[in-house]
Amino acid sequence: MKTRRILFILFLIYFVFAILLNSVGTVILQIINNYGVSKGAASVLEGFKDLPIAIVSFLVASFLPRLGYKKAMLAGLAIVTLACLAMPLVPGFATAKLLFGAVGVSFALVKVSVYSTLGLVATSPRHHAGIMNTLEGFFMIGVLCAYWVFGWFIDSANPRSTSWLNVYWLLAALCAVTFVLLALTAFDESLAALPAERTPAQDFAAMLKLFFKPLVCIFVITAFLYVLIEQSVGTWLPTFNNEILKLPAAMSVQVTSIFAACLALGRLSAGVVLRRLHWYPVMNVCLLGMGAVVLLALPLTHDIALDPNVTWASAPAAAYLFPLIGLFMAPIYPGINSVMLSSLPQHQHSAMTGLLVIFSALGGTTGSMITGYVFGAFSGHFAFYLTLVPIAVVLVMLYFFRRAVEGGHRDSGSGTAGASAIIGG
Repeated sequence: MKTRRILFILFLIYFVFAILLNSVGTVILQIINNYGVSKGAASVLEGFKDLPIAIVSFLVASFLPRLGYKKAMLAGLAIVTLACLAMPLVPGFATAKLLFGAVGVSFALVKVSVYSTLGLVATSPRHHAGIMNTLEGFFMIGVLCAYWVFGWFIDSANPRSTSWLNVYWLLAALCAVTFVLLALTAFDESLAALPAERTPAQDFAAMLKLFFKPLVCIFVITAFLYVLIEQSVGTWLPTFNNEILKLPAAMSVQVTSIFAACLALGRLSAGVVLRRLHWYPVMNVCLLGMGAVVLLALPLTHDIALDPNVTWASAPAAAYLFPLIGLFMAPIYPGINSVMLSSLPQHQHSAMTGLLVIFSALGGTTGSMITGYVFGAFSGHFAFYLTLVPIAVVLVMLYFFRRAVEGGHRDSGSGTAGASAIIGG
């Protein structure tokens, strides 16, 4: 396979889905403004995105190698192209639910396929860690672009304007171009082939058995909590900027791009750092840094007066300080994913990624809905202070994750053989 061409296609696919997936916070803000939907009701958009990801991953991840990763990615791109076209043609809250449902179904197919394909092109665990962080960093570049692209189409002077829906013509075209490039790219998926004597039912049962292994339980719970934190912040930061920091709607979305930029920078940098340092102390420093940012930034968000002439130069300091949490948050998710996946044989990557996607999706929905409820019932300050709880729990879970990984390697050898032994082959 032509590795560089394939990696370019994978990064481009992830870029497209980064824009679609992480537009949910911006769409929530616009749905509230355009259609008078309550915060609690608007927060279900996260569920329409994440629950299909979890359900579809659960149903198809175990036998995607039989379907073919390329075919699965093409199907996902075709679905989201049609869904993007529906947004400006049939505007409404129901269409937004349909869009994120389609994005969820598609991303389940795409993420399992992309992660599994990385295992086919990576030449070593360190190479895998590098391209995993680069992939996730490229994803965050897409998120960063999303805030500015959507912000460009938002009319801050008229909160009820639906001009922002025109962004979906651009997104539909981007999806279509990516579909064509993928269709013209050759893939060799032979290394991911499942044992011929196994049936799809046996493939599914093998995936379920993975979850009951202690190492896998610790891994997916850690991933669940991380995504809960990231989506709590990412989804509700535009609304926090608008209502608590008193920034205009378009600027609220654009300022959130600092969070995405920090995530992108952190993940791209982690690809270099994790090749030189052990992942465990790096993760601990990152979690402590996240807690420090919360405790330093949120006290600065109280009693901010409305300024109709606010600019980037006069915006509250917290608008720039709090998004720095993304810099510390960034390496955790791709780091633990790479530790887990790079030590498994390629034919297990799809099933393991399926479990990862399921619990990541559930974590995203849980985080967004809890934060939305607390934001509406109490305050945005209290909602973001609550992130300290899962941060502390992830700190504890990483200790047990390290013990499980390194204990398995001591007992069974390092690399693929060791991990396979702990997980059950």
